[in-house]
Amino acid sequence: MAEEQAAAQGDAAQQQFVTQRIYTKDISFESPMAPDVFRKEWKPAVNVDLNTKSSRFDEEGNHEVVLTLTITAKLEDQTAFLVEVQQAGIFFVAGIEGDALRQLLATVAPTILFPYAREAIDNLVVKGGFPPLMIAPVNFDALFRQAVAQQAADAPAEGAEAPAGTATH
Repeated sequence: MAEEQAAAQGDAAQQQFVTQRIYTKDISFESPMAPDVFRKEWKPAVNVDLNTKSSRFDEEGNHEVVLTLTITAKLEDQTAFLVEVQQAGIFFVAGIEGDALRQLLATVAPTILFPYAREAIDNLVVKGGFPPLMIAPVNFDALFRQAVAQQAADAPAEGAEAPAGTATH
């Protein structure tokens, strides 16, 4: 019994997930209706699209994860603003392979990156002259489970692309 516990603790000790660096990979803001948009009543339809992508960065176990958030705010049928942020991170992973690695990179890493992307978007929107935009938290675990179920229903697909989701507010 003690040997089994020691072996389990040894396996757990060899598993590592470490954030190495968080950075903005790409960022853009457009306000095609400015300055006329500021004369209109501000009741926009806001659409939030998100996507995650991961790839092996090097042979030492580092992976790059990119969380892309695209926010479109429309008044009637016109775009008031469009903002896109690619928030990225480099994560060191050791002792985790296969489906567990895929799930880790599709859930834990984007959960770490999301607050940085949300803050960048809010700052851009405010600097663009619009009211603050606080994007609701995202449950990346639920999105991952949903994407896995969808892939199983459709057909198994290969690739480093992690599940994507869309939310409308």
